[in-house]
Amino acid sequence: MTGVAGDARLDGVVIAAVVTGGGAGALAGLGVRAVLARMRRGVLVPRAPCATALAVLWAVPAGVVVAGAAPAAWLPAWLGLGALVVAGSATDLAARRLPDALTRPATVLALAALAPLGLRAVLVGVLGAVCWGVGHAVVHLVAPGALGAGDVKLAPALGAPLAAASWAALAVAPVLAAAGVLALVLARGGRSTTVPFGPPVLGAAWVALAAVVITP
Repeated sequence: MTGVAGDARLDGVVIAAVVTGGGAGALAGLGVRAVLARMRRGVLVPRAPCATALAVLWAVPAGVVVAGAAPAAWLPAWLGLGALVVAGSATDLAARRLPDALTRPATVLALAALAPLGLRAVLVGVLGAVCWGVGHAVVHLVAPGALGAGDVKLAPALGAPLAAASWAALAVAPVLAAAGVLALVLARGGRSTTVPFGPPVLGAAWVALAAVVITP
């Protein structure tokens, strides 16, 4: 009976964490929308999608961490990446661009969010940011039509947490992103020029990070 009661209490705590994380994410999503509207060359995006998407992307980490399936030190980086997924995707979908006002501070914030994991994680994050930034820049130079300048500037903010989590995540994320882009191209009848690359790249980074951070 004690074990059953303990499991029930744990389930209740996890549910509370999910609800709290989701509520905080919804409010943060509205905040993200407000920031996007006010930044230089701002973009006005719909309220509901921003709030709903970030509610989900914050509810999951909150529940996973409280359930003990992921280290609590990863929470700032995971939540920060979720906010970037929503901000970047919303902007790219609405305006077909990823402005410097979003991508530049995102890299600094991504590295700062690694601080709870220790100095080694931050240093590995810096290395990952450089690697992914250079890799994307090379692709952009070789085939400008395949990858926009905004995607290149976004890369360091994604490479930092992925490398800190695992170099495997840094390698897997582009594969997931390519699959997402291909799915969008097929869904749009093969018209690749109409597909924004930001959302699949951002979503792939979030999934790759979650897959590494969550322990079985």
